[in-house]
Amino acid sequence: MAGPAEKTSAYRERNSTADRALDILGMFTDAEPVLSGNAVAGKLGVAKSTAYRYLQSLVTNRFLEEAPGGGFRLGLKVLELARIARRTYGLSEVAAPVMTELAETVHETVLLTRRSGNLVVCLDRAESQTHRVRISYERGSTLPLNAGASALALLAWSDRAEVESVLRAAPLQRFTPATLTEVDDVLDRLDRIRDDGYASTRAEVDPEVLGIAAPIRDESGAVAAAISVAALATRVAPKAEREIVDQVLAAAAKISDGLRLTTQ
Repeated sequence: MAGPAEKTSAYRERNSTADRALDILGMFTDAEPVLSGNAVAGKLGVAKSTAYRYLQSLVTNRFLEEAPGGGFRLGLKVLELARIARRTYGLSEVAAPVMTELAETVHETVLLTRRSGNLVVCLDRAESQTHRVRISYERGSTLPLNAGASALALLAWSDRAEVESVLRAAPLQRFTPATLTEVDDVLDRLDRIRDDGYASTRAEVDPEVLGIAAPIRDESGAVAAAISVAALATRVAPKAEREIVDQVLAAAAKISDGLRLTTQ
């Protein structure tokens, strides 16, 4: 029978293996969607044979797959887990048809986001068949809380003391010259957003992109997420911008109503 020391050693080894697998999955980014075995070994600081053992285990379990041109890319199991994660929130199911309708109505990209600590997570995205715009928000991507309409809409109705604490915890990231990086400036903006009922930003995350976001409330009335439209600012006239604001507010209200109905 194994003694306490042996059990502790085995437990640590299992944790070490799991940690290495998670480290490997965390290496994949937009800039590096495919990684070679040598690159993984270098990033982990282990021998190539050790790295390939981890990689083959992830391939066997479909978390990774071999890329056609060589190396490894994320596998279908990751996509399945992402789909399940979105379903567990209930939010994506309620929001999806509303997002599609909004994208078709305003002819722009629509995003569904929620807050996770000091980050904003993109849960879902609906594309217009008429206009497309390159933006930083992809499904599953995260961005800091200080930049963009989605982030500000999520913060505006949160507890002010808690928001200020989060914003002051680390220097705020600058994406463009228009990004707010002073905490007091962000707090002032949040006050205006609460008064307006929605957030509107220009070129604060991506250059030339207009963002309009409104809060989605759960059954308790708390802000659970945000829905937003991202459009190329040069193709949105002032009158059209006001129309988009109205459409975004209506979509947020519709999703909020849907969330309340699912809990009754």
